[in-house]
Amino acid sequence: MAQAGATYAERRNFDAGPGRHDAVSRLSPALRRRLISEEEVARAVIERHGREAASKFLSELFWRTYWKGWLEQRPSVWADWRHACQMLHEAGAPAGYAAAIEGRTGIDAFDGWVRELCETGYLHNWARMQLASIWIFTLGLPWELGAEFTFAKLLDADPASNTLSWRWVAGLHTAGKAYLANAENINVRTGGRFRPDGLAMVADVPRGTEAPERSALRMPTDPSQRPALLLLTPEDLSLETEGPLQRLDVRRVVACRAHCQRPADIAAVADGLQRAAAHWRVGSVWLDDLDAVAALARESGCEQVVTGYAAVGPVRDSFRKMAQCEGVHFTEHRRAWDARAWPQCGKGYFAFAKHIAELLTAAGM
Repeated sequence: MAQAGATYAERRNFDAGPGRHDAVSRLSPALRRRLISEEEVARAVIERHGREAASKFLSELFWRTYWKGWLEQRPSVWADWRHACQMLHEAGAPAGYAAAIEGRTGIDAFDGWVRELCETGYLHNWARMQLASIWIFTLGLPWELGAEFTFAKLLDADPASNTLSWRWVAGLHTAGKAYLANAENINVRTGGRFRPDGLAMVADVPRGTEAPERSALRMPTDPSQRPALLLLTPEDLSLETEGPLQRLDVRRVVACRAHCQRPADIAAVADGLQRAAAHWRVGSVWLDDLDAVAALARESGCEQVVTGYAAVGPVRDSFRKMAQCEGVHFTEHRRAWDARAWPQCGKGYFAFAKHIAELLTAAGM
């Protein structure tokens, strides 16, 4: 975070290539799983650089919060995307799809970024925008399949940030605003590494996938002081740092293999289990699924299963069954950072951004 001030503001949209990315934090895999929190990062950056010098970094950090809060108020967008992917696969892969995911389209920048993504699990944020734009407007492929491809490959794959960023590029998030990749811009910002030919000159915005109306935020049931089984998921792996939870009567810390979609999830959850078990001085265990979690809770005399708030995504989908487990009260802890910010995320990002200063002040920064 030493470069989160002026250097970040000046250099953040330059892609130096695999293994040479500079002026970016590379914190996104940890932030996605909350091995560290947005609040911790914001506090460290402000202490080092001050609010004004770090304003661009903070603005980008808050995009993650904004996307989550927006999707929390329109959860059907996630369900609709998953359904669309299923329908597209059942209909058969569209022309050009295999070439796109294998990086053999003949568009040097696109193919290079696909190779980097597949080999490293990472892409510079600016490069992600270019890749998505070329996928949608030049290759003419469904945005849903592009979002599915990057979600499967990215180490920091986040349901909200990934899905909604693709919708933003496609022109579906903000009416009249699509993102069209530009060959000269790509050449300049990659230091001449790429000179793509044949890019689309017009953004043909997809039809029929408009956002639904905003709905009320889901209100989780707060944990009580009753004996608890603590369930860790890739949604929040530093619950021991949360003041309201530190004195919980935790009898065991558990995690589900079913919640780990990739090796990075397993490594992150293992780290979270170790820290949580040390904090509450209890044992930790991996279980197969939520049925096993409920069974262990009953066997351990735990009246509640406590976990971090599951935002819209695969973990939340799995929790619908857990909430109905007989004899076990299911509770989620939502961080104050989210509780303050998400109500402001109902419209566009720039409307949300007007609240950043007050949100930082409310967090004591």
